[in-house]
Amino acid sequence: MTEDTGHQSGPTTAARGGVTDARVAAADTCADLRAGELLDSSFERRVESLDARDRRWTQELLYGMLRRRAWLDSALSERVRGGLARLDPDLTDILRLGVYQLLFMRSVPPYAAIAQSVELAKRRHGLGASKLVNAVLRRVDRERETIPFPPVPRVESGAPRPDPIDALALSHSHPRWLVARWVARWGAEDTERLLAANNAEAPIIVRPFGVVREQLEAMLESAGVHVEDVPLVRDSIRVTGNVSLAELGAYRQGLFFVQDPGATLVTRYAAIAPGSTVADLCAAPGGKALELSRTAGVVIAADRSFQRLTRMLTNFRRVEARAIYALVADAREPAIVPVDAVLIDVPCTGTGTFRRHPDARWRLKVSDLAVTSVPVPPRPRW
Repeated sequence: MTEDTGHQSGPTTAARGGVTDARVAAADTCADLRAGELLDSSFERRVESLDARDRRWTQELLYGMLRRRAWLDSALSERVRGGLARLDPDLTDILRLGVYQLLFMRSVPPYAAIAQSVELAKRRHGLGASKLVNAVLRRVDRERETIPFPPVPRVESGAPRPDPIDALALSHSHPRWLVARWVARWGAEDTERLLAANNAEAPIIVRPFGVVREQLEAMLESAGVHVEDVPLVRDSIRVTGNVSLAELGAYRQGLFFVQDPGATLVTRYAAIAPGSTVADLCAAPGGKALELSRTAGVVIAADRSFQRLTRMLTNFRRVEARAIYALVADAREPAIVPVDAVLIDVPCTGTGTFRRHPDARWRLKVSDLAVTSVPVPPRPRW
């Protein structure tokens, strides 16, 4: 069940107490998520002091753990006396991170995954908690070959077959109520394909800026980066392999930015006339504003979050974007004069972004969706 990470070893920087800074950042991000913060903003703040290699390692650990959380909880529940419900939520997250390192990260030797998790638990919760983490993780390590993956719901001898919705929710690590909703709408087969896609690592797609595609492609290849074509958006480039974009010369020169094809197509469908004045009222992280600036005379890029706006301005400066004017503003009361076109990427349920935002599936509630939603089938009684 081990996944190939492409890293040759674990994080390098060490914090006080012998726990690596990367693992401390991962645990602190989990705490931020429990407090209601979004994964992206918390992650960027927590890894700011780490080098590029450790940032990649921490992202792999955090995002991977969140994509497998339901399965990790299932494996842990059978090995924690009394179940996870009796544990402090922070301790549960330490166990999740430890098990993910043990079973899914080839870069981490088992002894390191266990020892670091034990020390982290000791620092945050005391000696008793560290002994529990040590016992649980050592048992997981001993029993790794007998832990089923993909998992199936546990059924007592003589009981009916497991509910297929339970099986899908567990094996693909999504909330049961959401899986039931999708199965009712699209059927089990299409739902399973969607769940699998949500758990796949999102591709890295870059857009040339200030250069043509062929020039950027040549620069990336000369830096040892493997590139591929992108369906539907021919001038975009897919970057594959273990690469840190921020370390590339083309990135530092501002010759590309990252953008999914879906976002690129939105700006193309808008068909902005050359020289137009356009307002992007939910602009962060800024990719669509950059796309619009290729043809528009003026782009007003607004977002109500000052923190997100600051990151957006950093990207604009890196690529030396011109004719883009950024401001903090609420799209419901935009402080702008009449313009030729308005683009609004309004907040939504986020179910279409689970691949890039694995925390969203655990944050979403039934009440967040429309009241006209398909009823969730009841859990069967055994």
